[in-house]
Amino acid sequence: MKAHPAFGDSLITGLLLIFDMGFAVSTAERGVSFSAFLAVTLLMLGPLPFRRYHPLGSSYLILAGAFLQLFTHGGENGIPARMSDFALAIALYTLVAYIGRKSALIYSGWLLAGTLLWAVFQIGELQAVFLVFMVFVIFGFSWAMGEFIGARRAYQSEMEQRLKLLETGLDQQARIAVGEERSRIARELHDVVAHAVSVMIVHADGAAYTIRSQPEVAENAVRTIADTGRQALTEMRRLLGVLRSEDAETQWAPQPDARGVVELAENTRAAGVPVRLEITGDVDDLPVGVGLSVYRIVQEALTNTIKHAGTGTTAVVRLARSPEELRLEVIDNGFGTPHDVVKVSGGNGLIGMRERAAVLGGEFEAGPNPGGGWRVRASFPIAA
Repeated sequence: MKAHPAFGDSLITGLLLIFDMGFAVSTAERGVSFSAFLAVTLLMLGPLPFRRYHPLGSSYLILAGAFLQLFTHGGENGIPARMSDFALAIALYTLVAYIGRKSALIYSGWLLAGTLLWAVFQIGELQAVFLVFMVFVIFGFSWAMGEFIGARRAYQSEMEQRLKLLETGLDQQARIAVGEERSRIARELHDVVAHAVSVMIVHADGAAYTIRSQPEVAENAVRTIADTGRQALTEMRRLLGVLRSEDAETQWAPQPDARGVVELAENTRAAGVPVRLEITGDVDDLPVGVGLSVYRIVQEALTNTIKHAGTGTTAVVRLARSPEELRLEVIDNGFGTPHDVVKVSGGNGLIGMRERAAVLGGEFEAGPNPGGGWRVRASFPIAA
């Protein structure tokens, strides 16, 4: 019915039409022509299936049919009322629910005038008082139902709009968080590239001074310049891929690397969370961007452990380097859930860790550990 309102209204129309046809047999006997009877039927019942799509037009067509009935079905032996007259109450309900009170009040004035004419010219007895009262009760009930349904429709419409705004706001918040995190990562990579360029300048100056007196030193300096330049070129490409705008404020600060993970573990132990650090392979000479991202991800993961995992929690940090990639894993056995992390931090920490891995061409995943607690995993390609 809700998906196809015209179908439900057509059923109501058909039901009224079946009962209304009971009066068609006696139309000639009561002095009412069949053509007038049929015209009233078409005007009063025909617009009902379309009342939701054209409420004002269909309501006044029904009203026109009622006045036509008033002037063609009267007389001493006329038909004072028909089942199709219920269409007037349905039209009043439709105007209140779908148009508004102003249009419904104007329509009610026409209904009042028609009801008084009907009572005076077609009934004309004391029983008219009771019948008019019943008619007003029906119209009053239709108005009340229209008010109720109209208020309910307005409430549902307002709730739908609020949900849409909420979804849009959450989406925009996530986009802003991603943009801010990418800008922060870009500034850090900018610092890395600036450091590499400074190293190249220092070694270039040293090579210029020693190229004649100490050619071996100058040769080593040139090799260092070449290696640092390649590394800076790689980081610059990553920087250009991340940086969203040229007017981002540059912040200069020394940046940590993977070697700082040892200090992170010690600080976490000092905060009351025992941490076991497992390092496989050499992580001292990682690419600068990879080392920085490893440090930041471990830092964020251990921070979440301290905040959300609860008392009695232990954590394990694993770094495993192979010739092709570096794999990172941080696991705790706390009782925190993803909802806790999102509720307290807004989810931006997880967004930042995921963006760091994506910027460097790596992979990231975070979620509940099958054995209990929370697990963060990341991998970074380090092959040439």
